[in-house]
Amino acid sequence: MAYWQWGDTGNPHVVVCVHGLSRQGRDFDALARMLAPHMRVVCPDVVGRGRSDWLADPAHYQIPVYAADMLAMLAQLQAQSPISRLDWVGTSMGGLIGLVVAGQAGLPLPAPVRRLVLNDVGPVVQWDALQRIGTYLGKSGTFASLEQAASAMWAVSTGFGPHSPQQWLDLSRHMVRPAVTGEPEGPLVLHYDPRIAEPLGALTQQAAGQGEAVLWQLYDRIEAATLLLRGADSDLLTRATAEQMTERGPRARLLEFPGVGHAPTLVADDQRQAVAEFLK
Repeated sequence: MAYWQWGDTGNPHVVVCVHGLSRQGRDFDALARMLAPHMRVVCPDVVGRGRSDWLADPAHYQIPVYAADMLAMLAQLQAQSPISRLDWVGTSMGGLIGLVVAGQAGLPLPAPVRRLVLNDVGPVVQWDALQRIGTYLGKSGTFASLEQAASAMWAVSTGFGPHSPQQWLDLSRHMVRPAVTGEPEGPLVLHYDPRIAEPLGALTQQAAGQGEAVLWQLYDRIEAATLLLRGADSDLLTRATAEQMTERGPRARLLEFPGVGHAPTLVADDQRQAVAEFLK
């Protein structure tokens, strides 16, 4: 599993930033630049994405495997330089991984998760949103240019909210790789293993409902101070679920961003500042 680091690698204050289902660690570049003067920022490419290896068996593209990878990464970071303060920022899937890491006592963490940012995700994931994601996940072809790829990705990503053309191009740049290794000027394909779509495609509404009960149990056990970010137009995290999260478990502080759906990209100044102020 590849990961990107920002800031002083000897800083004992570490924040792990974990991306969404079809994204990768460079999504956090803008946030990491803001945080790096104060803490060590680590942004993994979850396995099957970005620079990380692909799994031989796509059935293992599951949250428990991802969480185990994070524990292994944290052990490696701890061996490099001791961690005394550990924070977590998780967007969508990255937030679900954070629930597993922060909601289970006895895990071999270098330090307890102190502050947790859940970006547009909670124990209840709307079935309609999962079906929407399933309509495009793993189904991309090739692109003649970065601009063409960015345009195609925007067509399924308008829920991210307003972005300048340069902001969207920067977010898209690390989402593609050469279709032919060693030929950077040739056609491009998306960076991830298309088989990450297989577990989602096999998920039933009944199984998703059963998973909610487990996620609520994890959420209710979280002791970290928790900030819940929500796109006001999100179809994945409803307002009702968000309000319930403010009333139970860690009693998350809820912050909504108007004009944004699923999920805030943490590129806009107000979004980055909200996270930075909470973590600092």
